[in-house]
Amino acid sequence: MAQQTDTSAARAKSLDLLQTLPELLTHNLPDRGDDEAFREYSTREKRWVSLTFREMDVRVQRWREAFAALNLSRGDRCAMLMPNSIDAICFDQGVLSDALTPVPLHAIDTPGSSAYILSDSGSKVLVTNKYLKWKGIRTSGVDLPDLQLVVITDDEVPAEDSDAHPRVITLETFLTEGAGTPLPPPPKGGDLAALVYTSGTTGRPKGVMLTHLNVLCNVRAVLKHLCPRPHDRWFSFLPLSHTFERTTTYYVGMGMGNAIVFCRSIATLAQDMQLASPNVMMGVPRIYEQICAKILQTVKKQPPFAQKIFHWAIDVGYRNFCRENHLPVQGGALSFLDPIVSGFLDRKVGSVVRRAFGEHPDVYCFVSGGAALNPAVSRILLGLGIRIVQGYGMTEHSPIIAVNKMGAINPNTVGPALPNVQTKLGDGDELLVRGPCVMKGYWKLPEATAKAIDPDGWLHTGDVAEIYSDGQIRIKGRIKEIIVTSSGEKIPPDDLEQAIGMDPLVNQVMVVGENRPFITALVVVNPLEWEKLCESLSLDPTDAESFRSRAARQAVTKRIRAATRNFPNYGVPRDVYLTRSPWTIENGTMTPTLKLKRRIILANLEKEIDELYAKRGE
Repeated sequence: MAQQTDTSAARAKSLDLLQTLPELLTHNLPDRGDDEAFREYSTREKRWVSLTFREMDVRVQRWREAFAALNLSRGDRCAMLMPNSIDAICFDQGVLSDALTPVPLHAIDTPGSSAYILSDSGSKVLVTNKYLKWKGIRTSGVDLPDLQLVVITDDEVPAEDSDAHPRVITLETFLTEGAGTPLPPPPKGGDLAALVYTSGTTGRPKGVMLTHLNVLCNVRAVLKHLCPRPHDRWFSFLPLSHTFERTTTYYVGMGMGNAIVFCRSIATLAQDMQLASPNVMMGVPRIYEQICAKILQTVKKQPPFAQKIFHWAIDVGYRNFCRENHLPVQGGALSFLDPIVSGFLDRKVGSVVRRAFGEHPDVYCFVSGGAALNPAVSRILLGLGIRIVQGYGMTEHSPIIAVNKMGAINPNTVGPALPNVQTKLGDGDELLVRGPCVMKGYWKLPEATAKAIDPDGWLHTGDVAEIYSDGQIRIKGRIKEIIVTSSGEKIPPDDLEQAIGMDPLVNQVMVVGENRPFITALVVVNPLEWEKLCESLSLDPTDAESFRSRAARQAVTKRIRAATRNFPNYGVPRDVYLTRSPWTIENGTMTPTLKLKRRIILANLEKEIDELYAKRGE
């Protein structure tokens, strides 16, 4: 492809002709076959390794042959339980290319939950990286009558397992046994491209059926709002089992011919980001909040003058951002100096901070999804020149529904709906959407499908929203999660919890108050910050009584009130329950997408919550 015609628009336009997801890889071969496609850290070789699009295609063909050798029927389900990696992409491309259906399992989910999905989906094959993961599933007590084969990619397999049912073999054996097998006919656009199980905050997860055309329509529509440049590099750390990461980083990034770098783990995120110097990255609010908190902690250690310069740089940078994106600009006493000092402040502050994202940072955009991003965090990052945009979606919509557009970023919204998405507000201001990205339905659940998609084709999102006159969408919260106090006041918990979560003492927070006279907060404390607070109050941080002490509760409640000072008085928590026990996937209080299972937490702490209200005279 001639250099002058290799533009973002030209690459995006080339995707219009594609009908199935495997073409997102193969369409790169004629013009970009020798460009870097994927990069990962090899634990065997102890170094970073990368594959070109051509090398990737060769490797995918081996996986295709291996799956073809199993004589599976078109549409049969094959499950994957792996971290983000080149093998994970090979699995997905191999399964899709053979017209089979991938079932991505959450790598951090419990063995019992993974076993349930394997059973419900009727998966014939499971590919996982660790033998112990399979052992946990096998001993979970869930019957798996359809499972025929388990492939272990990173570990050796005990000899007795190779003759068991299901048969368990290594990846090398899997690929060797299938070498040279004739390939089946390719998939069609209407075939299933994934059976993705929702997190299940209120019950058993449901399998969402997405077709090749569902996802391709989403990919093409996303590029109308955010269109990465030919040289851009993506950084992947959100699990590929989530449709957010799957559709964007994997399918959009690969389809645009960009390189994708896989993070080793959350523990090495900062180090790997430095090495990758990404231009594009998907993230969830918690990650950006942690990044912001580290920046602020570093600044607090600086002399007062340096702190003033830092905050001045944010003010100037954010005003510049507002001007560039046609937003109202809030002036300040020194705003007339913005044109003179902005370059200096960016060199001294903004560019220094941005180096945390790579040695030569050139951020196209970092996207935040999965939940609302705290406005204070957004303002700081945007003021420092880190272009962060919010998006919104759900698995049932392949998943992106809305995302901010370049040149018209509004940090208070999730942006306008994608061009192929119709939107309207239903009862109770519920956001309804319709278009080609809406799922085929829930797996084996026709009643649930009919409840989610009405006869006119509108998908009911379950989210309360506001649609501005310019099409921008603001999500207010989940209908089922909005708290209605005994006085009838309605309080969306998300914004409140985000504000409270900005306090370094707070690791996790959930506000409660349904049918109660006022709001209270359940707080999982940060151990180090808890020790500091206890020292100031002459309390023993290891004593359980300290968590219940009046002094500690009053001190934390005071901090919470300061953090929520901009909220209506009826929404400000009046008391707090403190604990050191975190809410996790393992103890059943969080979903694999790190959403709180509110009903379970409420049930677990029912007695403690009742005591909070009793103490205040309910």
